[in-house]
Amino acid sequence: MKALVLGATGFVGGHIAKAALAEGWQVSGLRRDPTFTGHLGESAAIKWINGDLNDPDSLQKAMEGIEVLFHAAAYYPRRERTKTMAEHIATAKQEMETVLTAAKVSGIRRIVYTSTLTAIAQPPPGSNRNADERDLYRVGDFPESVYAETKALMEQMALTANNGFEVVVTNPTAVFGPGDVHRTLGGLLLLVAHGYAVIWLPALVNVIDVRDVAAAHIIAAKKGRPGERYILGAHNFTVRETIGIVAKASGRRPPLFKFPLWLLGPVIWLGDRFPQIPLPANHLRGIKRWQHYNTAKAEQELGLQKRPFEETVLDALAWFKERGEL
Repeated sequence: MKALVLGATGFVGGHIAKAALAEGWQVSGLRRDPTFTGHLGESAAIKWINGDLNDPDSLQKAMEGIEVLFHAAAYYPRRERTKTMAEHIATAKQEMETVLTAAKVSGIRRIVYTSTLTAIAQPPPGSNRNADERDLYRVGDFPESVYAETKALMEQMALTANNGFEVVVTNPTAVFGPGDVHRTLGGLLLLVAHGYAVIWLPALVNVIDVRDVAAAHIIAAKKGRPGERYILGAHNFTVRETIGIVAKASGRRPPLFKFPLWLLGPVIWLGDRFPQIPLPANHLRGIKRWQHYNTAKAEQELGLQKRPFEETVLDALAWFKERGEL
């Protein structure tokens, strides 16, 4: 099998590439920086191709002879206020159109598109269940969040593409584990491990190991049903429980104080307007929409595995320690 990973220098994409290599597949990875290999390192048997998601020529070159495309590098709006909502939407739409067109021209057979948990809406009122794949976020549902809006748009573009290829969508929840080169959520682990976590948020989360996410992507490429999406999640926790597990694994005291939700507004304001401050305004904006998920579909159809979160945390901390960050 010949596979191309868009986002192979990233956290999830790098693990997808590693899992594909373990299958004995021929794996290529697209990268903007010709010197960067993410957490894969130079020893990985991956064919690196320099290019950009907005460059049709480089995309078509990278996709030549490829059977399966893993798209784990979709547009990510880093800051809410650096562009208007319309500009973010236009950028995301153009980038996705470029990728889908290149895939059509190149004769790609199947695309596994990595979406996100925010594309899963909340269940209908009174349903008394956890969110699942039936709960579809639609553009306009939460216009305050550029992240949610752009991610929903791109997922729908992938699912409705009629370009002669099959599309399977995955929706990973909060992903942790070794290899988090961009500190996607690894920054939280380091914060707790360094003893700086003194507060906890009154919110719900679902967490999963990045290696289990990657393994599910490989099965999705093999036998995921076209036009379907699969929630890749493992453990439903509260934020307080999650931080408590990290604190125990790192030998730290768990946070004692509950964060007052009335302070969210000022925190989000600071995160929007001062990019140098590491505040996840994108995600904090939707804290009231954080929820638990039902992952039965991915378990049944993709054989989704769920290793203990304690193992995930210990392996991630060990990886950071090897890099001299702990």
